[in-house]
Amino acid sequence: MFSYISGKLIEKTQDSVVIDVCGIGFKIYTSASSLADSSVLKNERVVFHTFMYIKEGIMDLYGFSSKEELELFELLITVNGVGAKGAVSILSVAPASKICLSILTDDVATIKKASGIGAKTAQRICLDLKDKIKNESFVSTETDAFISSDFTAQNNARSDAVSALITLGYTNHEAQRAVSKVEEEFDDAESYIKKALKNLL
Repeated sequence: MFSYISGKLIEKTQDSVVIDVCGIGFKIYTSASSLADSSVLKNERVVFHTFMYIKEGIMDLYGFSSKEELELFELLITVNGVGAKGAVSILSVAPASKICLSILTDDVATIKKASGIGAKTAQRICLDLKDKIKNESFVSTETDAFISSDFTAQNNARSDAVSALITLGYTNHEAQRAVSKVEEEFDDAESYIKKALKNLL
């Protein structure tokens, strides 16, 4: 119904914002990640990409400060057992790009940190969305390349893992530190990424 809502941010709560548009206040449920966005400031003009969630008599408006986060939200709610609140809870664990990486690398531990998401649901999310996320535009081709199984040279696997983490928003220092803490030796970058994520999230 609404692609996005642009207006003055009137109120922020733990799970929502209120945006004034020509005298009408739209209450939009959102994630901790969007609330923490440096551009989401009270009394400033903001843009939230929105989704009208209608189910069993419920009609709520969900929205996010980035289109990437909205697209991931729309994918998450297609998974059996994941409603709108569950999807927002997952998106509150980490930025969308890092949630995508967790799904692509079967990092169930990170996903189940979300309130109301158990191990079985987290596993289902990884299983159902892995291929879809690889084909979505919000996952860059660089990211997709780094998590493929093409990296077989052991001496390059660690540096590939560092590059992948940097692509997803971690600083060079954070990425190098996380990968260096991985004691095991692997032949592929994906294994390093899985281990390194546990040191970052």
